[in-house]
Amino acid sequence: MKIGKLYLIPTTISDNTKEETLPSSVKKHLEEINFFIAENIRTSRRFIKKVIPTKNIDNIIFHSYGKNDHIDLDNELLPYLLKGLDAGIISEAGLPAIADPGSDIVEFAHKFNIKVVPLSGPSSIILALVASGLNGQNFAFNGYLPINSKERNHKIKQLEKLALNSRQTQIFMETPYRNNKLIEAILKTCNSKTKLCIAANITAQNENIITKSIEEWKSLRINYDKQPTIFLLG
Repeated sequence: MKIGKLYLIPTTISDNTKEETLPSSVKKHLEEINFFIAENIRTSRRFIKKVIPTKNIDNIIFHSYGKNDHIDLDNELLPYLLKGLDAGIISEAGLPAIADPGSDIVEFAHKFNIKVVPLSGPSSIILALVASGLNGQNFAFNGYLPINSKERNHKIKQLEKLALNSRQTQIFMETPYRNNKLIEAILKTCNSKTKLCIAANITAQNENIITKSIEEWKSLRINYDKQPTIFLLG
């Protein structure tokens, strides 16, 4: 019996970059698949229409898997795959299942021996790391830091200690409108010789990736407000 596959479909992380950042395999599978589990259905509909303008969006089955959503995988995804039809997971930006709740769906597929197929595409986390000049042999992604200032500062000190003692690059992110507050906290908390990379607007025309010591950053005045940004300590 033929069983469908679960495709992990990348999306662009900056506007108007699909030609530069998405391989042809993404378009091929978007054309063939009509069952998508999407972090944001509206964003996913728009993305599919941009990549394949001729595809009839009304013929597609969408299920939402945002952090406040619930999908009955046993009764909605599994029967579809068991019919031999393929399904796809689409993140709001970049690769599914990284800083994203999609990993639970992938775990479910493995339990039933469903073949999971990751497609190549942009990841702001990995692109920031390779462009940072920091250690790419040993690194950790920490997601979002605490919002509470005391807890956040404590976490920053923990990550700095790990980075310096283990030579393990520490990667994290922030909600864009809190970027400047996070930078201010890093500059106040970290040692002057610690390296900080700030990678903003990755793959966009205004991409800006800078690695400096904390001491050097203190003399720079760059506004990162509302810019999608990845932070790395090393």
